[in-house]
Amino acid sequence: MGSQGLGIDPRVVEAIALEIKEVNENGTEIGIVIGGGNIFRGLSASARGMDRVSADYMGMLATVINAMALQDYLERNDVFTRVLTAIKMEEVAEPFIRRRALRHLEKGRVVIFAAGTGNPYFTTDTAAALRAVEIEADVIIKGTKVDGVYDADPLKEPGAKKYESLTYLDVVKQRLQVMDTTAVTLCMDNKLPIIVYNLGQKGGLKALIAGENIGTIISGA
Repeated sequence: MGSQGLGIDPRVVEAIALEIKEVNENGTEIGIVIGGGNIFRGLSASARGMDRVSADYMGMLATVINAMALQDYLERNDVFTRVLTAIKMEEVAEPFIRRRALRHLEKGRVVIFAAGTGNPYFTTDTAAALRAVEIEADVIIKGTKVDGVYDADPLKEPGAKKYESLTYLDVVKQRLQVMDTTAVTLCMDNKLPIIVYNLGQKGGLKALIAGENIGTIISGA
């Protein structure tokens, strides 16, 4: 949503698409799990009195809108892209089928996984961990507004300390707001590392894929 507070900022989507294009051109297979908080947050709506299940499904639909926007900007930049959704809506996207997702990745297409896990009470963080495990990803890269994991919100606390590396148990025990506990536990059980970096850092994704020490890595070590 950029700085506009709500909705989709085309400049932000364009910038993200160009970052992905650079990495895709290097031959890296990319699967993207996208959130929907810029349009609707199910948990926030539930806290204000809306039925949790209905609110979560509305949040899943918001992720489909974002997925379609990102697909549009990727394809404008000549990146072959497929959107796969956990909720069937064949008129706008393909249903998620693991073997189909793997085939798209093998063909060099960027795959966007939308609608979370397709189940209420699960976040898009958990969806990212689940899809990463299913497609046998090497790593989860989580793009955020800051350049890693801190012991406090660096946007509010100027003296916040940045972690270069953490273990899964560090994240759980210290209740660090990286990913929810379900997602972190799933990654831990499957020895899947997580790297947190600043999505707005130009060239950051390409540098990270090239092995540069960017952001914070979360692993079992």
